[in-house]
Amino acid sequence: MIGSLGRMWAIAVNTFREAIRNKVLYGIGVMALVLIVVAVAIGNMSLHEEARVARDVSVAGVSFFGMITAVYLGVSMLYNEMQKKTIHTILAKPIERHEFVLGKYVGMAITLTILTVLFALALIGQLKFQQAELTPAIVKAIVLSYCEVLVVAAVAVFFSSFSSPFLSGIFTVLIWLIGRWTDELSDAAARASIRAFRVICAVALRLVPDMHLFSLSGGELDGKHVSVHGSFVTWGYVAQSAAYAVTWIMVLLLLAALIFRRRDFV
Repeated sequence: MIGSLGRMWAIAVNTFREAIRNKVLYGIGVMALVLIVVAVAIGNMSLHEEARVARDVSVAGVSFFGMITAVYLGVSMLYNEMQKKTIHTILAKPIERHEFVLGKYVGMAITLTILTVLFALALIGQLKFQQAELTPAIVKAIVLSYCEVLVVAAVAVFFSSFSSPFLSGIFTVLIWLIGRWTDELSDAAARASIRAFRVICAVALRLVPDMHLFSLSGGELDGKHVSVHGSFVTWGYVAQSAAYAVTWIMVLLLLAALIFRRRDFV
């Protein structure tokens, strides 16, 4: 057990080193930080709502660019090893394929954690600049976004275990979009007169992670409006959502490991 954890940790560290040397990752990070700065200017264009608008744009930016980073890392990290043929050298060593997959994901998770912290620090800097308060609601929104990012990364790893980077990226983004639109799909299915459409929606809602759980500011929860600017969710809700995210991550990584175990690299 200790040996397995050590091998996975070695792969995770190597994956993290690869990620921080990736110029595309720096480009995504810079765009996210620029958006947070631009959010201040966008907020100043509003009338008496400068801080609120700037916070909304910044929080949305943290979530969106975190998702983009998760997709990019998830679809490229496994593929790069296969493209460079280094996968043969790695698997020739005393290491199991599931250890390789899990180690890769842990390395991605470390990278995404650091990026989320940097985005959060930039958001705090923006709030300080605007002399706005860092409320618990904003902290909860960032934590929920972080959970979403980790789930998206697991989805990307699952698809990349058997598909090309291009298709894996498309599939992952589609899953993210469907997960974000769970409420809309539920309403559409309830109003639809075509039975086949209702069945498809029902299946999709069961097979796709409910990403809406992690981005509900400005929407409704149990019939009540929730927002980072007013009455928001409790820490209990955040804990339940985190447990939901962990469950999906475990299932997706298990499936990815099983598929990757049977994959032929010849």
